[in-house]
Amino acid sequence: MKRKITLKQIARELEVSISTVSKALKDSDEISTDTKQKVKAFAKLYNYRPNKIALSLKNRRTKNIGVVIPDIVHHFFTTVFRGIEKYANQHGYNVVVCVSDESYEKEVFNMELLANGSIDGFIMSVSAETQQKNNFSHLKEVMEQGIPLVLFDRVIDEIECDKVVMNDEEIAYEATAKMLAEGKKKIALVTTESYFNVSEKRAEGYKKALLDHNIAYDEKLTLVLPFKGIEETYIETFVENESFDGVLCVNEIFAVLFMGAVQKKGLKIPEDVSVIGFTDGLLSRYSTPALTTIAQHGDKMGQIAAKMLIEKLENEIGFHEEEVYRTEIIEATLIERGSTINK
Repeated sequence: MKRKITLKQIARELEVSISTVSKALKDSDEISTDTKQKVKAFAKLYNYRPNKIALSLKNRRTKNIGVVIPDIVHHFFTTVFRGIEKYANQHGYNVVVCVSDESYEKEVFNMELLANGSIDGFIMSVSAETQQKNNFSHLKEVMEQGIPLVLFDRVIDEIECDKVVMNDEEIAYEATAKMLAEGKKKIALVTTESYFNVSEKRAEGYKKALLDHNIAYDEKLTLVLPFKGIEETYIETFVENESFDGVLCVNEIFAVLFMGAVQKKGLKIPEDVSVIGFTDGLLSRYSTPALTTIAQHGDKMGQIAAKMLIEKLENEIGFHEEEVYRTEIIEATLIERGSTINK
């Protein structure tokens, strides 16, 4: 049985650009007869079959960018989308957004839907189920066909593409170290399942800060909450049964719910318990007390992601050039408010 080959591999074997291969297979007048014959013969020999996502994407350029985000509830994703839209519009591109709702099937469906609507490239943050299933075939198909893809925040190491991430481990370390500097000794972590790569990195920063301050990690002080259908009773039970004087939460929803449970128990914030959460949204600013938080600069992340994608769309790789991917790291900022002790 002949092996299946991708558009990118054909381009590499024949030492032409991916664009040249694509145009040759469509019998474009821009390509010489000799080149078209070579490309078509090679494609036939190695059983080339374009996938349905890539075919729709490469049929024509529309100046449209497809964005797939996992959630619209969290403030962070809305700010990233605003950043994408702002940069894209300034450079003559339109943006179409779909929400996967943390579902693998919806994520795949959204990509196919956007492709059928003639999207030139994708910007996305992968869903919880995609990470849980560890199935990235739909992303690999896009990359193998030379379709520009930029991942942000929740990225996949196995996928070679441009990425925009935050210094999650370092900023979690800084937040934990701040509470330790306040004199807190029993700091809890409220997080999600470990297959969330950002949550895992934040947990690593938290544990490293404890280690560096000669405090043993206590597994009982880590509360793992489901990514959907948060039950306040989980938090309330934890607050009732565990002893702690500080808490790091991986998002602001967890942090605000946690503060409510702590205050319901009769404890004072920050005197009895210091609280820090990720994402500087409205909940953080208007909670009581106002939440000390980690600003993720989603708007900046979105603008950088859009810039990376548009550069890929407008600068095609020549036949002697290797595709180069880069990862941009956004430096988060710790914003001190009333839920921690200002030193």
